[in-house]
Amino acid sequence: MRCEEPVKIIEILRLTEQGYSQREIAKSVKCGKFTVGEIQKRCRNCKLQYDAAAIMTNDEIRMLLYPDSFGRSIKRDPDWPSIHARLQANKRLNLQYLWEEYRAKNTQGLSYSRFCKRYLDWKNETGKNVIMVQYREPGKELFVDWMGDTLDCIVDSSTGETLTAHFFVATLGDSSYPYVEAFPDEKLDKWLQAHVNALRYLGGVPRVIVPDNCKTATTKPNYYDPAINHSYWDFAQHYELAILPARVREPQDKAPVESSVGWLETWLLEWLRGKHFFSFTALNNEIQYRVKELIKRPFQKRKGSRQSVFEELDKPALRPLPYTQYEYADYIVRRTPANYHVEYDAFNYSVPHGLYKQLVTIRATTTTIEILNDNRERVALHQRRYTGSRYVTNLGHMPPHHRHQHNANSFDGTKYRLWAGSIGEQTYAAIDHLLSSQIVEEQAYRSCMGILQCSKKYGNERLEAACAKAITMKSCTYSTITTILKNGQDKVSSSKADKPTPLHENLRGSEAYV
Repeated sequence: MRCEEPVKIIEILRLTEQGYSQREIAKSVKCGKFTVGEIQKRCRNCKLQYDAAAIMTNDEIRMLLYPDSFGRSIKRDPDWPSIHARLQANKRLNLQYLWEEYRAKNTQGLSYSRFCKRYLDWKNETGKNVIMVQYREPGKELFVDWMGDTLDCIVDSSTGETLTAHFFVATLGDSSYPYVEAFPDEKLDKWLQAHVNALRYLGGVPRVIVPDNCKTATTKPNYYDPAINHSYWDFAQHYELAILPARVREPQDKAPVESSVGWLETWLLEWLRGKHFFSFTALNNEIQYRVKELIKRPFQKRKGSRQSVFEELDKPALRPLPYTQYEYADYIVRRTPANYHVEYDAFNYSVPHGLYKQLVTIRATTTTIEILNDNRERVALHQRRYTGSRYVTNLGHMPPHHRHQHNANSFDGTKYRLWAGSIGEQTYAAIDHLLSSQIVEEQAYRSCMGILQCSKKYGNERLEAACAKAITMKSCTYSTITTILKNGQDKVSSSKADKPTPLHENLRGSEAYV
């Protein structure tokens, strides 16, 4: 006789003590009359009554009524926690492999079917298979992922080559309202652009984005402290939201996007399969047309549709978009060389010379080059260059002696004339004469610099007077002007300086030279 369930046994005892017949009891507990009589007999033999049975466990009742069946030797279970941990840690392992490994050590162990059954029972008993109900707060979480399926549906009109489309999916937690966009690859710049487009499409910003532990999201997957890559972190800072990657191999952490991916693979990708497009723009227009139809379909297990729930609950809870849209930035770490210029994309950008030999981070956008120190503080900002000189230098980054040399090297005739003109007319005339008197203008640059630098030591008025005297002497040279300034001749009035030389017997006149 097979063992009856303890709940039936207890009910049979209760109805028996209340005086019901075997036929009435059999009809109530839905079993045969013979089965009722057999259970009543076994209970009388072991003197089991309803009050005692009601407080006994199921195993105690089975052991008491069916000692032969319950007392049979039971094969010892394997170490289920260890087996489960190995399955979770290595996705290539399966129960068949682990059972063969187990039977190699236990030749009289469980059969494969019993091994699988007891492993499933162990998971059920320990709660490994149960699912926690997740409450999704409206507008709080946006789940993002790449679809596993791709489509070869883009035809290059110039070459005829067929390109593969990869599909990005974003889903709001409560309404499961989706955003889908196709890209030629799954690289970081496409990942971030898809996020920007998704937020603009939704018309607001959630508080949390939940990605997978993919390389475009994290540089080091970890449940407690995942390392978010620089560009993704920068994106989160711009929109003032949190990035909380799902646990590794725990799809239930992002169940909304997982279910949406499956739903869209059926209703979107199958609808697109077999079609061909000549650009990703055309494909994405078709995707948006199809998705707008799908989101109007009513839910099967709740009221409304994805669109109605989104408009009613999720959209009002989203925060407004920032005034400026996020711009993708590339991050590269460089060590500052001796010339204090770090290289990015074949161009070199200056940093403060004090950072020589230190590591800095280059944040490059399409328009700017921002350089950060090890504390993530900005130390330099340049306009990004695509053509022209390979070196972009901020004079403030130079040490003093380099800055002085650079200033000297950067002057030409026009700049020397402008500088001289700011001092006075006589200085301008002297500098202009000095530059014009040279066959090659550059030969006078050092002399011009020396003369003009005298204004810092002697002042503009004295330099102006010295240049005037040099002009009257028709000797506008560096040595003449500096000698006048050193000897103070510029302070002597012109009337006294032009006084005629007195006659003397040792002086010859002009007639001596005829």
